[in-house]
Amino acid sequence: MEGLDLHCQLILEEYHAILPAINRLQEVVLKALNDALDNNGIIVTAVTARVKTEESLAGKLALKGQKYHSLSDITDILGARIVTFYTDDVDRIASIAEKLFDIDWNNSIDKRSLHQLDSFGYNSLHYVCRLPKSIYYDSNCEELNSIPFELQLRTTLQHAWASINHDTGYKSGIEIPREYRRQMNRLAGMLEMADDEFSRIRTEINDYRRRVQQLVHNGKLDDVQLDGDTFRSYLKTGPFDQLNKRIAAINQAEILEVSLVSYLHILQEMNCKTLGDVNRLIEQYQEDAYLLARHQLGTTDLDIISSSIGVQNICVVCILRKGGGKFGLKWLFDLMNGNSPQNEYLATMTYEQALNLPFMK
Repeated sequence: MEGLDLHCQLILEEYHAILPAINRLQEVVLKALNDALDNNGIIVTAVTARVKTEESLAGKLALKGQKYHSLSDITDILGARIVTFYTDDVDRIASIAEKLFDIDWNNSIDKRSLHQLDSFGYNSLHYVCRLPKSIYYDSNCEELNSIPFELQLRTTLQHAWASINHDTGYKSGIEIPREYRRQMNRLAGMLEMADDEFSRIRTEINDYRRRVQQLVHNGKLDDVQLDGDTFRSYLKTGPFDQLNKRIAAINQAEILEVSLVSYLHILQEMNCKTLGDVNRLIEQYQEDAYLLARHQLGTTDLDIISSSIGVQNICVVCILRKGGGKFGLKWLFDLMNGNSPQNEYLATMTYEQALNLPFMK
């Protein structure tokens, strides 16, 4: 290429010779990274890789080509990047990468340790890696295990900052005045604080969920506020299973499992504030809920029932025993099914079915 000395042109020729191997390495590295993230249950914003173009490599050689003895000294011919949601995930993935690849520690750098106000977007963790034979080996392409590549780990906010800073700082080729650099640095500090806060909040939420699970496991349900997270934890204990099995035995029916999460709103509307309130509702009304189901199903040949029948009948019985009548049942069915003229018919039918049962006397 014009403008390059003989030494740099030889490096460029070496690049062309092994470009197919570099492209293959890109595929192998991406697959290894994605598989490792999946196996460890880590969700990230993006996993990407790029092979340096001839034009980009030539530009690098033109600037500092004498620094490199051969192509293998240029560690970013292949660059991979993982963008995470949280700062602590960077360290988790770093640990995985250290087990996955051979790391060149002398040329790797953790830029997060620099602690410079204006370097937020570049607070990435950079590893220079090689692919070990234990991960992938092809006797027809042995160079795959000797080509260095870079792996960059950063958060979404760090990645966004790096992109913005690069665009505003370098795209025009004009040095940014001190006033604007100061404003950018202030924003960098805010983004760093936001990164830390997102990780802190996630940690506290996970701690809260673990406390809730422990309280549920220990039966301290009055100490647990009824909300989406706590109700899901409670449902994992199968609080309606016993009632559902009794109802299914009426016709030797199969139980079709469905999500009961939608009943959270209904139970909250019925003044359940804690999981203890829900548990008392079950204890108080499950026998009458069974009698209602037996009256409804005893003369049918229904052989499949929904797992929602238990909680639904408990809600029905609660309303009837508190004197809600047909109006209360319509209100319940409107909550369950949305407003519909059919709910009035369903409320009337359910009310008439329950009239002869002991709890209505």
